Amino acid sequence: MIPTLIRDIIPSAFLEEYVRKYQVFRFMFHKEIIPPIKHHYPRPEHSITFYINDKQNYEDTNLTIKPYPSCVINGIYTVPVHRHAGHDFLAIKVVLQPSTLYQLLRFPITILTNNFLDAESIWGNDVAMLCDRLKQEDDLDKMIICIESFLTIKMKKIHINFTPIDTASNWLLQQENNVSIDWLASQSCLSKRQFIRNFEKRIGVSAKTFERIVRFDKAYRLKNLHPQYDWLYIAIACGYHDYQHMVKDFKSLTELTPSSLSNLELQAPERHFGFSYLS
Repeated sequence: MIPTLIRDIIPSAFLEEYVRKYQVFRFMFHKEIIPPIKHHYPRPEHSITFYINDKQNYEDTNLTIKPYPSCVINGIYTVPVHRHAGHDFLAIKVVLQPSTLYQLLRFPITILTNNFLDAESIWGNDVAMLCDRLKQEDDLDKMIICIESFLTIKMKKIHINFTPIDTASNWLLQQENNVSIDWLASQSCLSKRQFIRNFEKRIGVSAKTFERIVRFDKAYRLKNLHPQYDWLYIAIACGYHDYQHMVKDFKSLTELTPSSLSNLELQAPERHFGFSYLS
């Protein structure tokens, strides 16, 4: 049986152009315990997630709890999502490189902003068989091999055509520099108007919103990694103008102040097992 863990796994050499990493989450709660709600906040990523054991549920906008399908394709979120895990929770998330999902689906990713798709609606029986295989497997390495085989086949079937604009999202993701939209447009060999339109089509949000989510995510993870750091230090370290600038972004993206978010994070499911999700 796969032990309780949170683990990042790097993709194979062929897939690293398309996949940033695999993330594995494995928790088992005693039957008499109600698993804590996991409050997810905006992250600068597209993903494909496999829920392998108990069903994973989410709260919709009407506060109704609904089940996710076994394999979910997620766009970028700009709002919080509240998820309810089962007692036997095992999820493997494929975190994609920024423009990979657009290349795979071949439609504007704005459709998936703050939304998800059942992967079976896109890949049909192929993904259904993969989900069945994962449920039967009890070895994590073999599970990853199955997922990599599936992704490799999908990537080889389509003609991946990364263009200069796809590099722009990587610049923002890696925060290599405090670059302007004008500079990104010039590097993409596009006018500013063309860049704005094409970036949003590929990523699902504007470049400015993507940059805000990257900066917020960096601050959120830095506080988890170093809880002794004060918020002013984190604000400056993550590129905010000042503390109030950071508070404004936190409230916009999470509906909470930095301190309130940090306190809520202490109740996350992984904290029950002594983990702090940092990556």
